[in-house]
Parts: sequence; C-alpha cells; structure tokens
Amino acid sequence: MPASTVGAVYGPVARSFHWLLALLLLGQIPLAFYMTGQTLGPDKLANYATHKSIGLLLFTLTALRLAWRLTHAVPPLPVATPAWQRLGARSTQGLLYLLLFLMPVSGVIRSQAANFQVSFFGLFTLPPIVAPDPVLSKNMAEVHEMQGAVLLALIALHTAGALYHHFVRRDTVLRAMLPLPGKP
Repeated sequence: MPASTVGAVYGPVARSFHWLLALLLLGQIPLAFYMTGQTLGPDKLANYATHKSIGLLLFTLTALRLAWRLTHAVPPLPVATPAWQRLGARSTQGLLYLLLFLMPVSGVIRSQAANFQVSFFGLFTLPPIVAPDPVLSKNMAEVHEMQGAVLLALIALHTAGALYHHFVRRDTVLRAMLPLPGKP
C-alpha cells in the first residue's frame, strides 16, 4: 500500500527547470573530467570555453528556478515523512542551489585570476572581477574541485532519496517531478 496518496505534482515550469538543469549537469560533469585530462591545445581550450559557458547558463537558470520556486507553491512531502527526512531533503536541496551558484563564481574567479577571459558561448565576455593572480587562481581551482566533489555527493543523495521514495516508500514524491507525471 502506498505510503502517501498525495497527488499534487510540480507545475510544468518547475519540472522544466529541474530537468534542464539535470541534463546540463549530466553534460557538464563528464566534460569537466574529460577536459582536465586533455593536453594543452585548441581542443582543451575549446572544451574549457564550453564548460565555462554551460556554468554561466547553469548559474542563470538556477537563479530563475529559485525565483520561480520562491513564488510558487511546491507539492508537500507525504504526511508520513519523518522530520529528519524532511530536514535532510530541504538541506540537500538548499545545498544544491548554493553550489549551483558558487561553482560558476569560483570558476570565473579561477579563470580570470589565471588571466583567461570568460565568454558566454562567444556572445559576450564577462568583465573582469579579479586581476590576474596565480595564487588566487590556484586556490580557486582547489575550491572549485572541492565544490564539484560535494556537488556529486549531493546529486547522488538527491537521486537516492527520490528512488527511495519511489521504490521503497512507494509514494508520489518522484512522480511529482517527472517530466510527464503519471497519475498518483
């Protein structure tokens, strides 16, 4: 028997933001691992430029998604969800938002401190926010990498929670966010 009979779903805008961000991250993460292993040359520089552009896009979409979320109701968690799971879900979501803002910022600072421009798909270049500084660039590279490791852990936790609700609790939490939600 399902743990919940809640039938509310996220609206199409919220679901679109969620899955667009997820797809961009699914491309961004392997690109990050691939490009860092490349030898210096035009292909590596092109991949870094793409990575930076996607990072800026993720930052912008996250801001829009957060604005949407703050102004639109979200489906409640099932009543039977323990308080510690509610806190865990809210904390994980909050940290995901935070990292989706902080990672592009640390990436931009790292690039500009290394004296590289940051362009958005060749359409415009961000104005410099820091002067070239090799020490700052190295530090920001380490911060960016650490943020990436935390982001991967949070994505895994978020995914595990959704699958737990679907396959163990058998409630509507995952279905509420599916691109085309089915009937509860």
